Amino acid sequence: MRSITVGTRGSPLALAQTRWVVARLKEEWPETEFRIVSITTGGDRNRGSLEAMAARGVQGFWVKEIEEALLGSRIDIAVHSLKDMPTRQPDGLEISSIPTRVDARDALVGKEGMKKLAELPQGARIGTSSVRRGSFLRAFRPDLQVLALRGNIDTRLSALVGDEYDAIILAAAGLIRTELRNRIDEFVDPTILLPAPGQGALALETRSDDDLGTEVAYAIHDRATDDRTTAEREFLAGLGAGCMAPVGAHATIKNGILTLDGWVGALDGSKIIQASTQGEAAECAELGAELAQDMLAQGAKALVDAAHA
Repeated sequence: MRSITVGTRGSPLALAQTRWVVARLKEEWPETEFRIVSITTGGDRNRGSLEAMAARGVQGFWVKEIEEALLGSRIDIAVHSLKDMPTRQPDGLEISSIPTRVDARDALVGKEGMKKLAELPQGARIGTSSVRRGSFLRAFRPDLQVLALRGNIDTRLSALVGDEYDAIILAAAGLIRTELRNRIDEFVDPTILLPAPGQGALALETRSDDDLGTEVAYAIHDRATDDRTTAEREFLAGLGAGCMAPVGAHATIKNGILTLDGWVGALDGSKIIQASTQGEAAECAELGAELAQDMLAQGAKALVDAAHA
């Protein structure tokens, strides 16, 4: 029997995602044995200094150690949240599969009487780990107090028990994948909070010279999700921005036509640059790159640079 070792972070969400992936792979490769191993990353060890790391130009703090295990043949397939991955990969590695995406939107979870973002009282305290969400929230509701909130999903949800937060914002996909969809009080409209590039999607990474690992991973690849997230990530790459920048991108496909929306915001929410483009889904990479150039022409670089300063 063939054996495939699958690597991931050790967080409850990462393990839930990976178990879902392995279950799908087993359906396609029933004669293959799969083993899951968890790997601690730099992001896990340094949660309190992620912004400082990003400002120094450090990238891949959620994936670096997993990719090193992949390059060292200690694992055969790596499972990542796509939004956590740098837009360019190390030599010798490739994204071989992007499974069907779940909901890309952000979700609000609030205390009693705090269930709708637009209806929160003046000065309500919102917890989030994302500079993107902070920027867009401040632009939508300057009166809100946006407070830092880090940790895994359970840690963030438990923060609502105390008095520090009235509501929190998380990726809907994380709650769905950990079977906590019932905790979602509101799926936030993308016209208020445009999702992060790649949010809600997973990536299966393999060694470029590993034909078996690539073939196994590709069995659950979804072309439409690939096209959508390729457009979003090429937009991010074209801006020269990383996953910690206040950048949103969301692509949809209808009748073969891809529509890509992109936002870049000031950290304090004082300015949001927005643009969109359309074209054939097969031209997804070009559409993302072109939208980035459009945004740079509108002054987006200054906002990206300010976030990285």
